[in-house]
Formats: sequence, structure tokens, C-alpha cells
Amino acid sequence: MSMTAPLARPARPYFSSGPCAKRPGWQIENLQDAWLGRSHRAKAAKTRLKLGIDLTRELLQVPASYRIGIVPGSDTGAVEMALWSLLGHRGVDVLAWESFGEGWVTDIVKQLKLKDVRILKAGYGEIVDLKTVNFDNDVVFTWNGTTSGVRVPNGDWIATDRRGLTICDATSAAFAQRLDWPKLDVVTFSWQKVLGGEAGHGMLILSPRAAARLLSYTPPWPLPKIFRMTSGGKLIEGIFEHQYALDALRRGLYRCPELGEIAWRPRRIDCPRRCQHESVG
Repeated sequence: MSMTAPLARPARPYFSSGPCAKRPGWQIENLQDAWLGRSHRAKAAKTRLKLGIDLTRELLQVPASYRIGIVPGSDTGAVEMALWSLLGHRGVDVLAWESFGEGWVTDIVKQLKLKDVRILKAGYGEIVDLKTVNFDNDVVFTWNGTTSGVRVPNGDWIATDRRGLTICDATSAAFAQRLDWPKLDVVTFSWQKVLGGEAGHGMLILSPRAAARLLSYTPPWPLPKIFRMTSGGKLIEGIFEHQYALDALRRGLYRCPELGEIAWRPRRIDCPRRCQHESVG
């Protein structure tokens, strides 16, 4: 299959698999109000973290019924929290067309050692046949392949009446592409991919269906404490408020400006010219 070089080039082509370029206008003074050296349970720190979650919900237009949490380990930590906590209840379709998708295949087959697994795999520059996905199974996929650039066209291929959960690694899609929330049960990403800057913390978004699975299903394997999202038959609410953002706080990873707390503000994903920026100051 021949490929054609794109005619349009990005204005800021500094994107990579790891930490990315800082946002326009970033300077070290942006960190002067970061809560360095403070407990993540301090009132001011919890307020700042809640603001980051609220701004994330607003910009990505996440439904009010979905829960948003800050977790350790960047996007990888968020995906693995979901895989270890949710899979095993039913069969799994795992889709891979680049290195991160391949990593989730390894987790599911070699680490969790699940038996009822279908691996749908395509080479770099290609994508799997989305019509063959079995939505009676849980489905694990990457919306936009970080290392290949191949993405799903939209969420139309995902069944509305699915029985399984859809677990979507959206780390190179969130804030850059429209996500079809009714079709997604678990969404993970790390802010730095599109908003720029350091890695280190991830975002985990759960639909009501995913939350219900957590409360009704206990995996047969031991869960590391850092992966546990329930306690005593209830969700650990701190995950979706402040608890797991300790690493981000202590390293000074202060995301509220990038999310729109100050005058520099990314446009909402539904804005026609979303790659531009607007002032709210």
C-alpha cells in the first residue's frame, strides 16, 4: 500500500512518545503558585486538584455522570489500573496497530494470562478491520496510535448495545480529537501529549457502566494497592478528587494554566478552529 505525505504541516511539530514541547507562552514563573512540598490532603492542594479535574471535564465535554481521576504512572498507569481491575469478567478483544497497543496485548496475555482473548492486529500504517470486533467482549484499543499516527475514524463502529466495556487509550487523542463519550466506558490519557510539558501522571475517566463493573466484580488475581479503586464495596472517592495526585503535586506539575485557569486557554474540542487559542483574560 502506497502512502502520500501530508500536504498540511503542524505549526508546532514538537510531538513525541515522551514529554512534549511546552505550551506557547510557558515560563518557569508559571510554577510560582504550585503547591510544592505540601500534602495532597491539604485543603488548598485538594482545591487545586479539583479545579484541574473540573477544567478537564469542561474542555473535553465529559458527561456529568462520568468520573474523572488523577492517577500515578502517566497514561500507562491509568491503562493498567483499568486492565487489572476490570478484565476477566468476560472475554476480551484487544486491538493493536502500534507499540502501545502491542503493550496492552502483552499485559493481557502474558501478565494477566487471560485465556478468552481475541487479538486483532495490524502493522504500522494500517488498522484492524473494525467490523470484526465482538462487543459481547470487553474491547481494549488505542484511539490514536502515538507511534504510528493511525487512529480510529470516529466512534461509529462501536456498538451502542454492547455487553462488554470499551477501554480506550486516548493519550494522543484527548484535547486534539473529538471523543464519542457514549461509546467509551474507560478513557485514559496523559495531559502532556497534547497540552505539552512533563509526563508522570495520568487521567482515568470511568462511565457509569465501568463504575458498576468495579462494584460488582472482583478479579481473581491480587491487586497492588496503587491499582485498587474500591474498598468495602464502594468506590474510593479520593481517586476522583485528590488522593493519587501526590506525585504530580510534589514534582510541581501544575496543569491548571494549560487547562484554562489563566488567560491562555485551549479552545474546546467542538470549536471549529480548535488548534488556535483564545483569551479569557
